[in-house]
Amino acid sequence: MKEFVLKNKITIILSAIILVLLVSLFATSFGMENVETVDVSLGIVNTDYLNMRSGAGINFKSIDLLKKNEYVRIFGKIGDWYIIQNEKNKIGTVHQKYITPTSEEKTATTNAETVEEPSNLNLTQEESELLSLINNERNKNNLPNFEIDEKLQNVARLKAKDLVENSYFSHTSPNLGTPFEMLKDNGISYKTASENIAGNSSISGALESWLKSDNHKKNILSNDYNYTGISVVDSIAYGKIIVELFVGR
Repeated sequence: MKEFVLKNKITIILSAIILVLLVSLFATSFGMENVETVDVSLGIVNTDYLNMRSGAGINFKSIDLLKKNEYVRIFGKIGDWYIIQNEKNKIGTVHQKYITPTSEEKTATTNAETVEEPSNLNLTQEESELLSLINNERNKNNLPNFEIDEKLQNVARLKAKDLVENSYFSHTSPNLGTPFEMLKDNGISYKTASENIAGNSSISGALESWLKSDNHKKNILSNDYNYTGISVVDSIAYGKIIVELFVGR
């Protein structure tokens, strides 16, 4: 927190100019004339994963993925959405209920009880590790981060469990059908979709294998997909079974 605050204090002279530009930018871009001022200038993310979007609404694309206890600078508000700057100096919006306002003088505390975050969005350590590694690869190629989708996450976990329990390794499940059938059966809409599966002893090893395969690498670095669901489960045969589903909307 101290480093974030100090870094922002260095540019405090420019903050007023930035705020004026932000208000003008967001008001022009989203057709909103009233951008509210706020009494706080610093906040902390109070949920495990939070999409920072390019506009004030869930229909705008995700431009970065914030993590729990990450600090953000708050410039203003459009409706229920804060205009923020994160620690990477990216500027975007997040819903206010996922940010706990704080001050530079006090230690921020989260208020998790007030946020009803779906449990199936709580990635395991290994799932989080793979998501981070994959988004790093996308960032190297100037691509936006994948966004975790709740329903897609459920299907990925369903498929991984099915692979292990029924001892097969294929994109087509004898019980659940193809990935496309699984998406349809679980009410997931999409324009484009695909699936990567791997059997490996480590997360990094699985990603390395995918990147050596043209088709798997294409899925990871495709601009056609913007949502993902990831599951990692233990496997006697492989060490770990990894499933990643991709959809574009």
